[in-house]
Amino acid sequence: MGMKKLRIEDAIGQVLCHDLTRIVPGEMKGPQFRKGHIIQEGDIPMLRSMGKEHVFVWEKQPGMLHEDEAAARLAALCTNTHLRIGAVAEGKIELFAAQDGLFCADVPRLTQVNEVPDVVIAARHSYSPVKAGDKLAAMKVIPLVVSEETLVQAEIAAGNRPIFELLPYILKTAWVITTGSEVAGGLIKDSFTPVIIKKLKAYGITVIRHVVVGDGLDAVAGVIREALEKAEKEKPDMILCTGGMSVDPDDNTPGAIKQSGAQIVTYGAPVVPGVMFLLGYYAEGLPILGLPGCVMYMQTTIFDLVLPRIAAGLRMTKQDFTVLGNGGLCLGCKECYYPVCSFGKV
Repeated sequence: MGMKKLRIEDAIGQVLCHDLTRIVPGEMKGPQFRKGHIIQEGDIPMLRSMGKEHVFVWEKQPGMLHEDEAAARLAALCTNTHLRIGAVAEGKIELFAAQDGLFCADVPRLTQVNEVPDVVIAARHSYSPVKAGDKLAAMKVIPLVVSEETLVQAEIAAGNRPIFELLPYILKTAWVITTGSEVAGGLIKDSFTPVIIKKLKAYGITVIRHVVVGDGLDAVAGVIREALEKAEKEKPDMILCTGGMSVDPDDNTPGAIKQSGAQIVTYGAPVVPGVMFLLGYYAEGLPILGLPGCVMYMQTTIFDLVLPRIAAGLRMTKQDFTVLGNGGLCLGCKECYYPVCSFGKV
């Protein structure tokens, strides 16, 4: 693009190539219109009041795009259901959550787009739980004007589907099975279940039944089968087991989960706190979780990392857990800011 001088009346729709400063004694001195601003008809009175009869604008040439146009093209690569595109400002467009849910990014494709020169798309970590209105991503190009070929390269890198998506939480009900003869016999108070109920509620999941069962592989497996055999309207969307998750000989919960017919995805994970976590699925896709004791007394654990994904209906794999080792160490900060921290970010 070249630069040319135009009368302000003839510059409507053109792009300013320099800042225009406005001075009001005792009130302000600063740019009224910034470089890159597209002159509108409504700007003419203000320009006249500033003593401007002519302005310097970029002379648009075929195959070149203004940064606002380029940002809109990038936004089109990112938007999806439950996502809201903000207004363009200084060549940048931001993406927001239209509702609560799990923010997911296709990281390999996002990386490929950012490898295109002069293109920038910055986002939250994938698998971040977000609230309606939260900012999720921002996108722009580096120069004020960019070749259309640059945007074509970005579009090819992105492929034929959006880079981002927001998954609503779809699981609604849960059974909690508390194991341990000391709890069943009333020797100690169950302090675990209230923690689970609170954490599930944050994702719209209600505990519809809580069962306390003594130690014993057959007893625990029997309660699990009872949940699985319920009629469709009474059957939970997920099952959570607490107690008996260590490797002690009388801790039978993992064995009971396996005996009940679950396909075990992982028993153990490279996350601290939460090493002895278990996740399995039944044939119809219903998840069952074995929660280690740390979930009861630590503010943030592996349960907080996986619950949003499970609540959103994502089926986790073994690799989803192995990669958590990079970022899987909670620092146990005196004041916890999770999820605004590095814990669980891969």
